[in-house]
Amino acid sequence: MHQPHILVVDGMALLFRSFFATAMSNQFFYNEQGLPTNAVQGFARHVLTARSIFTPSHVVITWDKGMHTFRNELFEGYKINRPAPPQEMIPQFDMAQELSAQLGWVNLGVVGMEADDTIASVTKKWEGEGKFTIVSGDKDLLQLLTPDVSIEFTKKGFSIYDSYHLERFREEFGIEPHQFPDVKAFMGDSSDGYPGVKGIGPKTALQLIQAYGSVDGVLAAKEELKPGQRKKIEEAGELLAISKQLAVIRNDVPIEVELNDLYWEAVPYTAKEFCESNGYKQVLRQLL
Repeated sequence: MHQPHILVVDGMALLFRSFFATAMSNQFFYNEQGLPTNAVQGFARHVLTARSIFTPSHVVITWDKGMHTFRNELFEGYKINRPAPPQEMIPQFDMAQELSAQLGWVNLGVVGMEADDTIASVTKKWEGEGKFTIVSGDKDLLQLLTPDVSIEFTKKGFSIYDSYHLERFREEFGIEPHQFPDVKAFMGDSSDGYPGVKGIGPKTALQLIQAYGSVDGVLAAKEELKPGQRKKIEEAGELLAISKQLAVIRNDVPIEVELNDLYWEAVPYTAKEFCESNGYKQVLRQLL
């Protein structure tokens, strides 16, 4: 028996990517029910293409479940600057998960957690039992890299990826993946809306972790830092610790399925009929 190869897909990332790739030119691909299908179809086509490129034995799709997560409890400004999804996108969240299930893929997501946390929990649950390929656009996932976990970041179209494995990460950053949240703690994340340390950018943040190993290591060596850096860190106060908490992806989400449930050999014969009746013409063409 070959070692399982599990394709772990960030469903939300692919759904948003597919929506905006076509919405810019007003291509919503309405079906007979008057519902837009651009995000749903793009998402499914992306996963089908990824499956043909990476040839996994198992497939799982992860989702955010609601806008409010435990990170909003930690920091009220978390993702506050993100606009609400466009109206045409709203029905497609449920539609995508329904199509995903019809195509034979397992959907996973837990209320109060993000897709990232579910992805980490999947790789943790079956650690040592197989290899994992994560498909996403979210660089925060770099902290999950191991000898058995690689990440394919969406780059262009359905088939061009920026591939990260453990060796590339070490060469590029000069730290270990688990130290990546410490870097994020100093530099912050404008897209997620948390500040880090004001005045410390990505380059300095990385240098600090390369030199001192962690947020705690930097704080313990504060007297060695340049006066300007020390002042910025002192002014940040507890925001530094909060930023670190926000940057760490959790791997303790309950995964209520077995590895065998993720095994995926072929599209079920009923999926074509489902795509026909729901106006998923582009997906249907890819299935034929």
